[in-house]
Parts: sequence; C-alpha cells; structure tokens
Amino acid sequence: MRAHAYSLGMIETLGLPALIAAADAAAKAADVKVVTYEGADAGIVTVYVIGDVSSVQAAVDAGADAARRVGRLLHSHVIPRPDENVPKMIKNLISPAEKKEETPTLPHTVSGLADQSINDLRKLARSYADFPLSPQEIGTAKKEELVRLLEEKQKGGGEQER
Repeated sequence: MRAHAYSLGMIETLGLPALIAAADAAAKAADVKVVTYEGADAGIVTVYVIGDVSSVQAAVDAGADAARRVGRLLHSHVIPRPDENVPKMIKNLISPAEKKEETPTLPHTVSGLADQSINDLRKLARSYADFPLSPQEIGTAKKEELVRLLEEKQKGGGEQER
C-alpha cells in the first residue's frame, strides 16, 4: 500500500466555540488547510486539517491548546502519511467540493414536514429570510415548534432565500 504525501490532523472538542477556536489557531499556526468539520451527538465536533507533516503537527498542537483554553478538548491526533485507503474512507473530508450540500425543499404536503429530521427542518427554517425565530432560536427549537412554524410559512407562502 502506498502512503499519501500529506498529513491528516484531527481535533475533537466538546462544543462549537472550542472547535472554532481550535480551527482558527490551527490555520494561523502553520501552512495547513482546514478541510471540514463534522458533528457527532452530544456536542462532540471534530475539525480536520491537512498539509505537510510538520505543519499539521504544529497546527494540531496550537489548535488543541486553543480548544483547552476556550472549552473542552476531547482528543487530538495526527496521522503523518495516511495509507491510500484512509482518504477513500474519508473522501468527503479531503474533497468537500465534490460533496454537494443538500438543501431541504419544502414538501408539497404538510404531513411531509413531520417526517423530516430535526436538522433538515432547521436548515429549511434558516432558508427563510423572514422566519419568526432567530438562527439561535432555530438551533434550540423543538421539532414540533419548527413543524408548526414551517406549516404556517407553507400556508402563507413565505419567501425562501436561495
């Protein structure tokens, strides 16, 4: 198996503020590319950086320190030259441009809203310029409330931003 010339760094935090601080510090500390981040349940989020081995190590160290200061660092790790199968496994992290962001569309029936995930409902609510909740309130709203407000938008014909 061949190894890739780049290095992959990962910083896992509890909460988004610590992650943003980690990504910012990592990007400023060395010549790396912050590729993407992903969230898991219970507020666990991970940011991924790529670059040459020494740059990624310096970036991950700086990002981990920033995450500790701002919030809670869970883990950090650097894979110096990952095997060629690793990028295949995490292809969407290495080539995010290839992965299209799916924007939920307003279903034709009101009952279709209740069948959508809470994340899709939140994305849909944020797509409205005049939605009655702020982005922060959308992030904490319960599914039933979002469904009710989106149904009102559907009946009222609110304008979506695209």
